[in-house]
Amino acid sequence: MLDGNVKNSKYPIGYHITPLAGLLNDPNGLVKFEGIYHVFYQLNPTDTIHKNKHWGHIYSEDLITWHRAPIALAPDAWYDKDGVYSGSAIIIENQLHLYYTGNVIDEAGEKHSYQCLATSEDGFIFEKQGPIFEHPKGFTRHVRDPKVWYDEKDHCYYLVVGAQRENLTGTTLIYRSVDAKQWENLGDLVTNSDILSQIGYMWECPDLVFIDNQAVFIYSPQGIEAQGNQFHNIYQTVYALGEFNEGHLLLNDDMQEIDFGFEYYAPQSFYDGNRILSYGWMGITQPEFEASMPTIDEGWIHCLTIPRELTLDGNKLCQNPANEIYQLRNQEILLSNGAQEVNTSMIELICEEEVQDDFNITIDDVFTLAYQADTHEITLIRKNWYTNENEYRKVTLDEPLQNFDWFIDGSVSELFVNSGRYVASARLFNSTYCQSKKIEIKSSQSFVKGYQLNAMNVH
Repeated sequence: MLDGNVKNSKYPIGYHITPLAGLLNDPNGLVKFEGIYHVFYQLNPTDTIHKNKHWGHIYSEDLITWHRAPIALAPDAWYDKDGVYSGSAIIIENQLHLYYTGNVIDEAGEKHSYQCLATSEDGFIFEKQGPIFEHPKGFTRHVRDPKVWYDEKDHCYYLVVGAQRENLTGTTLIYRSVDAKQWENLGDLVTNSDILSQIGYMWECPDLVFIDNQAVFIYSPQGIEAQGNQFHNIYQTVYALGEFNEGHLLLNDDMQEIDFGFEYYAPQSFYDGNRILSYGWMGITQPEFEASMPTIDEGWIHCLTIPRELTLDGNKLCQNPANEIYQLRNQEILLSNGAQEVNTSMIELICEEEVQDDFNITIDDVFTLAYQADTHEITLIRKNWYTNENEYRKVTLDEPLQNFDWFIDGSVSELFVNSGRYVASARLFNSTYCQSKKIEIKSSQSFVKGYQLNAMNVH
């Protein structure tokens, strides 16, 4: 978003949510309240390191024109003095309720976590209500990221929270309440976790949504090892389908990676009428890569994805850009094989036909989308800004490449393949960055068209 430190950045971002300054991470408290979309997010407003977490706040009536709001929650109470960590939002009796994790480090250096509540009449000024239940027994202090919803069938509220058992394995706990005040611990959300090929040592940012009456469990496990083309990032975000009944989830199958790119983590969804929208954080990466991200020199780091609509195609979770994003299209770009310079850094590249042959598309000599037609394999090749070496992510499609929608916003790339069945998010940095893009296409087919995109308005 072209304001704050980003406005004069060497790496400007025009249509993704960024901090004014400092560090942004997980999206929090996503909600549409009284006709206004509210996006809260983890924010260190004074530095680019993972400390001093607040809830930043930005809002919009249409997902295109945005307004900065004052910080919603600051670490100023005894139960959150060392960080207002991630959480969610729900509307109860015309009030906006924010559920979050308060982080406390005691004098001995021990960490403590508290699941907390703050409420608001108008969505902008919040009154903290304090912790809502005691820390569960049998778990380390790694219990965090509450997500709350109301279940029409069961006539109660449910809250899921990521947790680590004392044996250092991850899980998600679920709580139930009839009044959103007194909470009953029902134990593990997932009743058949043995179906999962890997458990990991912590499950962060759990999210349970219902699409076409199907429960979709989205979470971010830590401690997962690479398997084939999946799980090559330091931490992952995955999903699994299942059947939800009276507070427990029976999974149908193993977890699947939700995004095969380099930077995607901690997504959160919310209901907007008949659709489900989601934002994710485009920042998870190796610590040494994060510490050397070029924008740190400018006093800011990270962004969120564009809003994505979640749907199901059989047992496959699909993600596609929210329809509002297409309002950003400006003039069409004429593209051809070979290298060409495009006089904008905000671009959408589109393929609307089945691709019969191999192709490569390279952006700024640092990021390549490669397709091998005989195996239906997509390879992403990125020159890492820290090591200056190439790194790779791959996915094998279940069918030929039939279409893609590729959004490039300065140093941000979001690729949607085959109507959102496969999605990849990544950051890309060129040491000679400017306001234009070099695009090189190598293909025997002429199948790519493009648009210049406008920046989102921000006030």
